[in-house]
Amino acid sequence: MSVFARFAPRLQQAIVSRLGWSSLRLVQEEAGEALLAGDNAVILAPTAGGKTEASIFPTLSQMVDNEPEGVGALYIAPIKALLNNQADRLGLYTEMVGLRSFVWHGDTPDHPRRQFLREPAELLMTTPESLEVMLVSPRVDENKLFADLRIVVIDEVHALAGSDRGAHLMSVLERLARISKHDVQRVGLSATVGNPEAILTWVQGTSNRPGRVVNPPKQPERRQLLVAHRQDLAELSRDAARVATGQKSLFFCQSRSMTEAVAEYMRRAGTAVFVHHSAVSREERQLAEERFHHGRDACIVCTSTLELGIDVGDLDRVLQAEAPDTVSSFLQRMGRTGRRTGQAANTTFFCETTEGVLQAIALIELAKADWVEAVEVERRCWPVLIHQLLAMALTNDGIAVDDAWKHLTRVSDFQGIHRAEYDRLLKWMVRDGALRLVGGQLVLGPKTERRFGRKNFMELYAVFSSPQTYTVQTTDGQPLGSLNQAFVDRLVDGVSSFLLGGRAWAVLRVRHDDRRVVVEAAPRGRQPTWGGFLPQFLGFDVCQHILSVLLSDERYPYLDDAAWEVLDERRASMRGSINSQRGGVEFDDGEIRWWTFAGGRINATLRYALEAVAGDWKVIPDNFLIKVRGEDIDGRRFRDALIKLAEPEFWENDRLWAEVAESLPSYRLSKFQPLMPPWVEREVVAGYLLDVAGAWRWLSGDEASRSRLPDGIRTLNRGDAECVAQIEGALEELPPLRRENDRPLIWVRTLPQLKAAVDALMSEPVVGLDVETMLANRTLCLIQVAGREATYLIDALELPDLEPLGQLLLSAETTKLIHYASFEREVLGRHGFAVDAVLDTRDVSRRLRRAARGHSLREVCARELGMELDKREQAGDWTRRPLTENQVTYAALDAEVLLRLHAHFEEAARTSAARHPAAGSGPSQAS
Repeated sequence: MSVFARFAPRLQQAIVSRLGWSSLRLVQEEAGEALLAGDNAVILAPTAGGKTEASIFPTLSQMVDNEPEGVGALYIAPIKALLNNQADRLGLYTEMVGLRSFVWHGDTPDHPRRQFLREPAELLMTTPESLEVMLVSPRVDENKLFADLRIVVIDEVHALAGSDRGAHLMSVLERLARISKHDVQRVGLSATVGNPEAILTWVQGTSNRPGRVVNPPKQPERRQLLVAHRQDLAELSRDAARVATGQKSLFFCQSRSMTEAVAEYMRRAGTAVFVHHSAVSREERQLAEERFHHGRDACIVCTSTLELGIDVGDLDRVLQAEAPDTVSSFLQRMGRTGRRTGQAANTTFFCETTEGVLQAIALIELAKADWVEAVEVERRCWPVLIHQLLAMALTNDGIAVDDAWKHLTRVSDFQGIHRAEYDRLLKWMVRDGALRLVGGQLVLGPKTERRFGRKNFMELYAVFSSPQTYTVQTTDGQPLGSLNQAFVDRLVDGVSSFLLGGRAWAVLRVRHDDRRVVVEAAPRGRQPTWGGFLPQFLGFDVCQHILSVLLSDERYPYLDDAAWEVLDERRASMRGSINSQRGGVEFDDGEIRWWTFAGGRINATLRYALEAVAGDWKVIPDNFLIKVRGEDIDGRRFRDALIKLAEPEFWENDRLWAEVAESLPSYRLSKFQPLMPPWVEREVVAGYLLDVAGAWRWLSGDEASRSRLPDGIRTLNRGDAECVAQIEGALEELPPLRRENDRPLIWVRTLPQLKAAVDALMSEPVVGLDVETMLANRTLCLIQVAGREATYLIDALELPDLEPLGQLLLSAETTKLIHYASFEREVLGRHGFAVDAVLDTRDVSRRLRRAARGHSLREVCARELGMELDKREQAGDWTRRPLTENQVTYAALDAEVLLRLHAHFEEAARTSAARHPAAGSGPSQAS
């Protein structure tokens, strides 16, 4: 039986008679089968591919057969504009089967809201923020409204997953899941996502329903692509205007300022232009959409505000200034075209820069290979965890510590944060005044009330900050948009003019009391700025593909002559500077250019690492290149710096990375940053700006166990070949170091287990000690202690208290073998532990093997034991539970091998003493 035949008869009839459909699309058949079977699902289909109907038709069918009491289905969109755009469409679908829909967001008037609360519609359309406002509002009876909730549909799920707003939504949905009497079915809709299985897991949350990815085979489609290069923005805009003439087009730009400049140039060329970005008023944006929808010869110049599935009617062309940052954005934008029969999806890139041409080629080639970025689902989303603590403390009489934790552990975005860290956070927030503990309940503290208490805490409900802006309006009060305060501060009444909405406006007066700029039309204006503090980083894979483009001889058929010329010139200029594996290095008159093509975050990390090693160098990174400048810089000194970076111990230098974290710009990544403890703030900022684990993996090459210079460094000068061979140990293959098969491995996760482990280890004369942390933030995750008979893995993220461990760490009777002991001492010192009776095996190696070049644990194991210690797991995620089998093996070996090295050094010392009696009888003394 077809899915259509399983729909409620009323829905079948309406689809045929009201919509005129004779069949369902393949995605609608497969999605209908999954949803009618009760599965959670992620539904993938191109833009305008029928995803909305694929989710809504099965939802309506089930509600027609069994009408809910209150809201039966939620449709959630990331932006209000998408809700407004879908309102008529979903309103038609519900009306034609005798059900109702209602749109609730910040612009919904109060009277309709009150009416909805009295008589709830079966389908509620809303945003994550508005949903939370409903749940905390005293006039909303959440049990009456949501007790019969059955399904949640999240549109454009890729725009929410992996973000603060996505974590916020999942937390709110888990609160709804506790209210509903059903296991709420969850559905995500997306056109482009590289890891749908991971997104499905995220969407499912605590639901026990089976999950299914609906991703039917896509039919090959014609695509019309052109990458054009132009000398400047004026020429670029004029040529775009010629392409847009007589057609409906969207022209995407990478910034609001660029949209304004492009729109003015195109308007001068005679094109009917509308501007659409977040600083243009809602009324102006809606007017642009309406006029555009019903016109035939018009262009909307926009930022990503029109990237999501907002319908602007039949579209002829998509134009792009420079190139977007991701393949996902490129496909989303191109997918706005090609909807009419016989029309090909198309995009024309107009690039002012060579980098734009390269980036456009890389995106096109990756898309042709069916590659799309994976959405990184967050597991340690501190800003939203803090937000949700405040929101729960605000409701009723507050919330108990354990009840709050019970809720937070249901949200996957918080599951990398462990109870010990949560307790530490609460202690800080109570001491800092963000929270108070009254009668066992968490309630808002004075610091939070001062910061967020205005307008009944309305600013607290959204997880993102609204920037300080001034409203721009005409003399008759028509709103035009907004300007950043920093730009307004430079305006002069009666003199200044600026561009907004693609038109020039003269400033009549600036009203600072109510933050308004009153204007009138002007013949010309200057391009405004809206600030913005976050650097735009390209991802590693896109940058690596740009390297491949430069190394290739392929002539791409979609390049115009000018674009081909700049590509050919760039290839020729970089020939000899880069190679196919690791980029390359150029040395030229006091500046080194290190072509990494590793992406913005890895290059930013390498910048801080190089500055830490050299001290007096000025290091300037971008997405492809790291420039290094200094008075005494030369190839030899740069190579020596890279040798240091290739040592694992460099990346374990806690003091170094604490200093780096302190030196990072104080970006406002979250409005809750002022409420964060320093260690949380450092993690949040570093997590955006840096990728310590990625930088270490990149430096280590394909085999992270082999610390070697990137191959491109060998192009620095020909005389380095001998040094490189020495560094790489002549590439000798060594047998891998393995654990003893019968050696017990004991996990320690409770206080009684910890006390028992300490009691057993106190009788040991010598133990191997190691710790595992997150490279990016130094969170203590695991403590490994190896004794004669067993190895203990002490889970620092699960244990509420590590105090019993102090007895072992301070014992003078048990020698602690540690490799690079300053790292362990600093990590454990942050938890209040001193470590006595330490024997540092790195120091022993340095004393015994003074001529040896390297003393990392891997190098010492290779030299002393003739075995390779696999260090690939060093950069792994040590907050995950359960750890992988490889992580557990790596962690255990890191402690156990210290016992082997100690025995080896003792034997070497005895042999040396027998030959040279005056030299002493042991490798070193414990400190």
